[in-house]
Amino acid sequence: MQVPILKQGTYLIAVVQPDLSDRDLVDLRDALVERVGRHRSTGVIIDVTALDVMDSFASLTLSNLASMIRLRGARTVIVGIQPEIAFTMARLGLTLKGVTTALDLEEGLAYLGQSDPRSS
Repeated sequence: MQVPILKQGTYLIAVVQPDLSDRDLVDLRDALVERVGRHRSTGVIIDVTALDVMDSFASLTLSNLASMIRLRGARTVIVGIQPEIAFTMARLGLTLKGVTTALDLEEGLAYLGQSDPRSS
């Protein structure tokens, strides 16, 4: 299943669906890293609101994705982590090291807008 990637100004927005396979997550990673350069994006928002489970592979992939995007010159914000997922991740010691998180898409866009020199 391909994850839709929307372009909003200098930002990319990916809305992750609940039934993604590990291969789908790797494909998303590759597509986002490539599109950051193609569109000269300054920020990427990954919306995980629909996820009701986030395993260690998904956590690691999202963390690596944020690192890759940072190396390409953009920032990443993951939005919409559900309370149950946050609780489970904390109990299992799963972290999104070095990744900014926000409550929802609106907050994620506000964060990117505050720190984007091109948005002034």
